[in-house]
Amino acid sequence: MSVDVFEASLRHSKPPEGWGHAMQALWWEARGDWDRAHSLVQMDEADRECAWVHAYLHRKEGDLSNAAYWYQRAGHPMATCSFAEERQAIATGLLGRSRPE
Repeated sequence: MSVDVFEASLRHSKPPEGWGHAMQALWWEARGDWDRAHSLVQMDEADRECAWVHAYLHRKEGDLSNAAYWYQRAGHPMATCSFAEERQAIATGLLGRSRPE
């Protein structure tokens, strides 16, 4: 699945079937539901993919110290690009790990 397909999926009422917590959270955040996205990443805090989305969520929220903690847990540097660019980078990274279409 490509980022274009991810972006197109945002027109639907729910994320595609078979996505893990990290991709679902990224989808819900892109739809404007930060709280639901945050709840999803908290379900699997040991997962590095969830940690990456968790970091993004807190950076977007403006809680940079909390974001830095989650970037470290995810093994990624703190992002400095736009939120849209970061969301695309995360989607590309997660979708590249054999996510269902």
